[in-house]
Amino acid sequence: MAIPEDPKEVSLSQGIRMMFYAMKPNETSFQSLEEVPDYVKQATPFFISLILLELALSWILKGKPAGRVDDALTSISAGVLSRLPRLFFRSIELSAYIYVWENYRLFELPWDSLWTWYLTFLGVDLGYYWFHRMAHEVNIMWAAHQTHHSSEDYNLSTALRQSVFQIYTSWIFYCPLALIIPPPMYAVHLELNLLYQFWIHTEIIESLGPLELILNTPSHHRVHHGRNPYCIDKNFAGTLIIWDRIFGTFEAENEKVSYGLTHPINTFEPIKVQFHHLHYIWATFWTTPGFWNKLSVLFKGPGWSPGKPRLGLLEEIPKVTGKEVLYATQVSGSLQLYALVQFALMLGFYEDTLADQGALSQATLFLRTGYIILTLTSIGFLMDQRPQAPIVETIRCSVFLILHKLNYLKPFIPSLTYALEVMDFYPSKRVTTYF
Repeated sequence: MAIPEDPKEVSLSQGIRMMFYAMKPNETSFQSLEEVPDYVKQATPFFISLILLELALSWILKGKPAGRVDDALTSISAGVLSRLPRLFFRSIELSAYIYVWENYRLFELPWDSLWTWYLTFLGVDLGYYWFHRMAHEVNIMWAAHQTHHSSEDYNLSTALRQSVFQIYTSWIFYCPLALIIPPPMYAVHLELNLLYQFWIHTEIIESLGPLELILNTPSHHRVHHGRNPYCIDKNFAGTLIIWDRIFGTFEAENEKVSYGLTHPINTFEPIKVQFHHLHYIWATFWTTPGFWNKLSVLFKGPGWSPGKPRLGLLEEIPKVTGKEVLYATQVSGSLQLYALVQFALMLGFYEDTLADQGALSQATLFLRTGYIILTLTSIGFLMDQRPQAPIVETIRCSVFLILHKLNYLKPFIPSLTYALEVMDFYPSKRVTTYF
């Protein structure tokens, strides 16, 4: 096994095992936060490798790809957007936890104890269950979490479809742990719990036998992502399905699942994917009469309206007939290839920015972040076949050339510099021909 030179870098063996919560307690116990690796940041090559493996297995076993290019790009775009705030701020999930720990802890469990490790494992997973459940049952929290459910495909790229805003409510459910559990231990399990949930977003694995009784599995999580009436508000588990069994929210997979929101949003544009339900809440809030009803719009379920139960009426959920048509646009193969190339280049800039974050000025970080958001928006417009797409793409290419000339943006492969300048020289003419 290769030993990483930097103690905060994971080895190949550790990288594989961290994706399945199979790290040993003695290699994931740290005395200080500074020692804790950024497991999620280092998971990118494993995300890509597993997505490619799923794609290959899907072709071999089913004779078709595991998903669609436009949907996968939207999902990964959401994942990139969700990580951008961390270029400027420490995660609120960690900051709030540290504040409670430093000011209100009752006592301090030993950081190097096996008992502390397993107690934190259970505590973080239980906290996630209740956060996740409330994210479905409280409308203002659902406004963030719905991003993750908006894909009509179900594959490993769907796991990356994360909300920018979700962490601003999830921290509340972990703070009780700060009364006794050291922050480094919490930080480790927060990351490993998240990474575990990546591999369960697949249709390749049908059942894991007896493990289905204890663990959250692809089968259980497929139900959670379903818009079939029997799937609604079920299987909130992170790692252990036992919480759903205990609290009465478990449902086994018993018929073909149709994925996505009960009322599909029909877009591949990542900003709309993030914000559309907030816009809906805003409009509903002002048109709903009465002060208490307005509060209910925010804090009761997404299906609530005056005169209905807190979570709405299950019979109002649209029935799944099996004949649902997935949202799609007539995008040419050449335009998909163009979008894929631009997206891959953007990911290179994104990874380079994360790697050099500490050495970059705030101005450079802001400009690079703006360019990344503009690129994701433009690709979304292209995939949606919006009339404004050629204009937005022309602006994006022009911004790239300006930032490149001013040395705010450099290709992660220096030899690509000339090629990129050529590609971006006549963007409006090139993109218009694809429509």
